[in-house]
Amino acid sequence: MALKLIDFYTRGFISGADFDAIAPEIESACAKTRERCGAGSDFLGWVDLPERYKTDPSAIEELAEIKKAAEKIRSMCDIFIVIGIGGSYLGARAAIEFIRSQQYNILPGSGPQIYFAGNSLSTFDTTNLIKLCSDESKNVCVNVISKSGKTTEPAVAFRIFRELLERRYGEEGARERIYVTTDRAKGKLLQLAREKGYKTFVVPDDVGGRYSVLTPVGLLPIAVAGIDIDAMLEGASAAREDALKPGSDAVKYAALRNLLLRSGKQVEIFASYESRMAMVAEWWKQLYGESEGKDGKGLYPASVIFSTDLHSLGQYIQEGTRNIFETVLYIKNSAPDLPIPADPGDVDGLSFLEGKPLEFISKNAFLATLLAHYEGGVPNIVLTLDSADEYNLGYLFYFFEYACAVSGYILGVNPFDQPGVEAYKNNMYALLGMPGAENEARRQALLQRLESASIF
Repeated sequence: MALKLIDFYTRGFISGADFDAIAPEIESACAKTRERCGAGSDFLGWVDLPERYKTDPSAIEELAEIKKAAEKIRSMCDIFIVIGIGGSYLGARAAIEFIRSQQYNILPGSGPQIYFAGNSLSTFDTTNLIKLCSDESKNVCVNVISKSGKTTEPAVAFRIFRELLERRYGEEGARERIYVTTDRAKGKLLQLAREKGYKTFVVPDDVGGRYSVLTPVGLLPIAVAGIDIDAMLEGASAAREDALKPGSDAVKYAALRNLLLRSGKQVEIFASYESRMAMVAEWWKQLYGESEGKDGKGLYPASVIFSTDLHSLGQYIQEGTRNIFETVLYIKNSAPDLPIPADPGDVDGLSFLEGKPLEFISKNAFLATLLAHYEGGVPNIVLTLDSADEYNLGYLFYFFEYACAVSGYILGVNPFDQPGVEAYKNNMYALLGMPGAENEARRQALLQRLESASIF
């Protein structure tokens, strides 16, 4: 097993009797996930996805096409722009930074520089990325990811970078440099891709965005980074096999989260001791926040990177409001040993650490913090990962996805919809002046309500 859950540091907050009481809910949630009979069951295609890539001829062919496209991009492009928002970029970026590091783009020999666009409406960020792509010595490729093609942030970004490519290479040259990941059969983006002759990949109908990292949505950009996607899928397959077993750690994690919520813990802090985990944490926050935050329910997902954040949020976690718990991920073999050098003058008073690996210090910082926070009234769910490689990352992705589905069903919500997201979109479309009588009426009403605030 690549990942292990330790619940020792939840004792005193959760009892065996608590588990007994929730057992029927756990079994029901597992059955809904396994048998695809719960709310949102049309979006449970990710459950068997790792196996499909082994046995389904069309999925095997798709995987081969992903690898072929990735090799072509790696051979012809210096800059690769991935356009998407939410689940359309978080998983890929998380994987790239986890495996290659946050400094991926400046490390030699890593392949094309990979940048992400269409995940905000920042003029500053977009302008600077345009400047990077305007260097005539750098060949640019683009992967736009959107099921509908109409989501504002990626649609705007794609307009900008499609125009840049067509201006530089012409329509024919741009055609060879634009890759589209979208709906199988419908949508404005698919229509455009067919008209222009862009290479397309499919966003599966039965897999929602935040569960899509192991589909072409995530696999193409990850493969462009030179990461072994076969190993990732093997890890996910192993996680699936483990998750489906009775009493699995994935199910236990789902149960613990709900029990801690019922005990008054309203905030879950995802903690790690590696900066490479920062985007994994962002992916995790979307997965759980969007899946569970509805109907007035759900844990608030937050994240920290220790030991860095021990010097900023550590005080609050130690002695602040006792409505929090931590899920701590510790990677056991994260990097080669780096010994602490000798200093004859012992200016810093650390001669007792001379010759010891940096990992030894990090491990003991983890243990010291775990004890301090637990004894300070913060339950800790501890997850240990065997190493920081593709197999273990694939295992981790699937572990959290399966646990999220089960957790959402225990909570009593549909883990696969996001109705609240539409509220801001409808307001934004109206304020931007999208044609239509309904939008115009909404626009006038919104402007009237905003007038009294005097923001601009």
